[in-house]
Amino acid sequence: MPITKADEIKGRKADINNKLTEELQDLKASNTIRDWRSKVLGGGRINHDAAAKSIKVYGYSQGYGKADHRVAVDVLKMQYPGYDVSYSDEGY
Repeated sequence: MPITKADEIKGRKADINNKLTEELQDLKASNTIRDWRSKVLGGGRINHDAAAKSIKVYGYSQGYGKADHRVAVDVLKMQYPGYDVSYSDEGY
C-alpha cells in the first residue's frame, strides 16, 4: 500500500521517513497493526491550496530521486474528493 506523506517538516526526506517510522512503531506497539515494512521510493513536493481545492505534486528528492507522482496523485484523489489533483515532472 503506498503512503503519501506530506508534513510541515522543513528538512530532509529522511526526517519525514523517520517520523513515519516512529508512527508505525507506535501503531505496532498498541496492536493496531501487526507488522509493517517500508521503503522510500522517491520524493517530491506537494503544494496544497485548500481555498482553491487544488493539490499539485512536483519535483524530486536529492537523496531519493523522483517518485512516481502518478501514484501520489491516485492516493491524494482518494483522500481529497472534489479537489483538482495534478502532477508535474518539472521543478525541484
